[in-house]
Amino acid sequence: MAAKEDWFEKLQGELEKKKEEILNDISTESKKRSELNKSIIEDFWKIWIQFNNINVHFRMEPSHDKWVSHFEEFPNKWVLRKDFDFSRVWEISLVDITREQNRVGDSLKVLYYNTDNGERLKMLFEFSEGEKYDKYSGWKRIYSQYVLYDEAVNKASIDKIREILLKVIPVWYESHLKGDRNIILDFIKNNFQKGATFTD
Repeated sequence: MAAKEDWFEKLQGELEKKKEEILNDISTESKKRSELNKSIIEDFWKIWIQFNNINVHFRMEPSHDKWVSHFEEFPNKWVLRKDFDFSRVWEISLVDITREQNRVGDSLKVLYYNTDNGERLKMLFEFSEGEKYDKYSGWKRIYSQYVLYDEAVNKASIDKIREILLKVIPVWYESHLKGDRNIILDFIKNNFQKGATFTD
């Protein structure tokens, strides 16, 4: 009987060790996700401001009313909400809502996804490449995604994300100033790997 109890105690010990490892991994990923999200959300808002200054309108998710307590001066000076949990944000996006040149839906997205090796962060540029007709559901827009960055959350670097933004955002800005959407689309297609294509 003692041998069985010894075996069971060993099993309990192994299970407890495994539980602690996993909880520690989850806690570490959650803390890192919170830090990344806080920086990315504020960076995206600063980008939103720059485009808004030239009368180009973007929609941002999560919207500022969720993470800003109040503005000392709209939109440039804000105070973060103390009760907003940045670790629970799974997708951050800046979506172009300009109707000219079929820009509606052009977007920069950061999202999280799980793999067998843990949680990853992916940054995408997504845009519509036109429409196609489906006899069952009618006209559908065709979207393409290009992968700007893809890394395990625990290795993800805000500095690397900002380096990429420093390349992409000025080109997107230029494409609006010149009224030529192809400037940003050609840049994305020539410099980043194609991801998924889907209809909506």
